[in-house]
Amino acid sequence: MLAVLVLLQNPSIVHCHTKGLRPRRSSGNGLSTNMTRVQYSEQQFMKWVNFVGTLKHSVFKAAKNKLVASYTLHVDKNPSIGDFTSIQEAIDSLPFINLVRVVIKVHAGVYTEKVNIPPLKSYITIEGAGAAKTIIKWGDTAQTPGPNGRPLGTYGSATFAVNSPYFIAKNITFQNTTPVPAPGAVGKQAVALRISADTAAFVGCKFLGAQDTLYDHVGRHYYKDCYIEGSVDFIFGNSLSLFEGCHVHAIAENTGAVTAQGRSSMLEDTGFSFVNCKVTGSGALYLGRAWGPFSRVVFAYTYMDNIIIPKGWYNWGDPNREMTVFYGQYKCTGPGASFAGRVSWSRELTDEEAKPFLSLAFIDGTEWIKF
Repeated sequence: MLAVLVLLQNPSIVHCHTKGLRPRRSSGNGLSTNMTRVQYSEQQFMKWVNFVGTLKHSVFKAAKNKLVASYTLHVDKNPSIGDFTSIQEAIDSLPFINLVRVVIKVHAGVYTEKVNIPPLKSYITIEGAGAAKTIIKWGDTAQTPGPNGRPLGTYGSATFAVNSPYFIAKNITFQNTTPVPAPGAVGKQAVALRISADTAAFVGCKFLGAQDTLYDHVGRHYYKDCYIEGSVDFIFGNSLSLFEGCHVHAIAENTGAVTAQGRSSMLEDTGFSFVNCKVTGSGALYLGRAWGPFSRVVFAYTYMDNIIIPKGWYNWGDPNREMTVFYGQYKCTGPGASFAGRVSWSRELTDEEAKPFLSLAFIDGTEWIKF
């Protein structure tokens, strides 16, 4: 039984919502005589849009979240008030394999600690007293020596790391205190939160850092009414994520970038979608850099301040990625939203093209987001 549970909850096995299904190949031998590569690319993209739009999102077994708390734990700096004085102590108190919803209420205060939720402790809710009142902070970077004396790397630098599914965070701040690095500095990646599991939701949270603030690593994720701050690539990873009503704020001193989406293959159904968000801050900002050769990012109904670099997107120094990335805008507003100066390999989406990116269906959210 234990072996089965381990297999089912192994976070390294990531199921995306259309994996294994592809549109049937059309008969023929590819490009017609009068069809250019661009026209062919457009044709294939619309086939994908139509395909995803018709899915019932039941390719995999439905995600069955557990929302009713079996019990609640309290964390407070004062030991006479809470059950625990640190968040990690509360997590460590849970069973090795946790299969019930547990709410950990973190009372107001600044908790200076590095937190890790292991793979088999699912169904954990971390709830603060408000993002301005409950703060978890630490200051590791990629070059910080780990327990074995070797650098932690970006993955290990996270202040708060989630490795189990069905995680929920509400009204709390995750912060990496490392300051904005100097241009060209090496090893200064400093993650505030890393989420490396499926079906996670964040509501009313703040993510504060500089380079690589939010490591949206793998899985399906939902961010609602969150504030995300950083300088370079401060929302990055290879998840399938919807950001709704979020405030993205840059603190770049020179040039920065909001996203670095890491989709590495056309077979991966991953990407970031920002809907009804706003982008503000300092410096000159790219909307995204093509970390993965098939990177996919969409901004829809989003306000963009005048800090956005007119080109909008950067190819990571590899012109070949311009043929394979998917970067789009849809009905965005603000002085930085003009599509006139955007790179030729980004898209101003039509209603039909934008539709798959605009709702919870993008992340199968109607199955597991019910709060």
